[in-house]
Amino acid sequence: MSSGTRRACSARAYPGPGPRRAMRVCGAALVALVLSMLLASSALAKSPKGAFAVFAQCPTATATTCFYLSSTGGELRLNKASAVPFTKPIIVQGGIERNAKTGAETFIAALNGETLSKTPESLPGGLTGVLGACREIGNPLEKELCEEEFETGKTAVNVIAELAKPASEIGISKANFIKDEAVSLKLPVKIRLENPFLGSECYIGSSTSPVVWPLTTGTTKPSEPNKPIKGTSGKVEVLESGTLEKALGASLVENDFAAPTASGCGGIYSSLIDPIINEKFGLPAAAGTNTVILDGTVEFASAEAVVKSE
Repeated sequence: MSSGTRRACSARAYPGPGPRRAMRVCGAALVALVLSMLLASSALAKSPKGAFAVFAQCPTATATTCFYLSSTGGELRLNKASAVPFTKPIIVQGGIERNAKTGAETFIAALNGETLSKTPESLPGGLTGVLGACREIGNPLEKELCEEEFETGKTAVNVIAELAKPASEIGISKANFIKDEAVSLKLPVKIRLENPFLGSECYIGSSTSPVVWPLTTGTTKPSEPNKPIKGTSGKVEVLESGTLEKALGASLVENDFAAPTASGCGGIYSSLIDPIINEKFGLPAAAGTNTVILDGTVEFASAEAVVKSE
């Protein structure tokens, strides 16, 4: 604010009975000025352009490489439950810091905190088996509310994979991804079951006991009864003078992970509903009974090149 504006907005500038009113008017003008400055600053904010636009949330200040995975296909199967097809985009994004001496790679969270998108995918068949649990509720009013919830067709359930640990605990290996071997991306997740009756705390896995997906573009070596499945890095294109690598038709797979029991389902009815959920999914589920597949596009870019594109 200029010295002239400060003088105009001082109480001395308005002697007599009207200084308060004048100050309120002046204060409103100052607020408008500050807001206009913020909007102008936002408009001038830089973001990656062209082929690097998807890396808008890459932490380029600390990362050496930017990472972006967009999965538009695949599935999640937990033991006895029907496979959940991935029909909506699941995004994994952030940065990679590579230690020049050891070669170790550390994952860095996306700038907006959405390192793993919370994408709702529909569970085929929903929770039609939960209605039986309502009949076990002793309180007549609560029993009626429970039955009403499910008898009116509100059995649809969304399955949402959420990051269960800090982004720094995501495992990443660009070399393994390109070579189609070992673990390319290790995701510690917790799986939320979303339904009005189940509440907001119905999870399979937790921050202390996550479901871990050590995804590979190679071939898995699962425990029985699962059989090996093959992933692929797809068709890798080297673009932008070698600063961008884009893998089309990539498939990251894993079918040797375990899943713990569900908890917190149904709020005050969790002691009744949790066992129903566990029965439906076959939880806890041992390694070799579960499968996850992420099909889509994976991109790696030089953080320096991303900044230069802004």
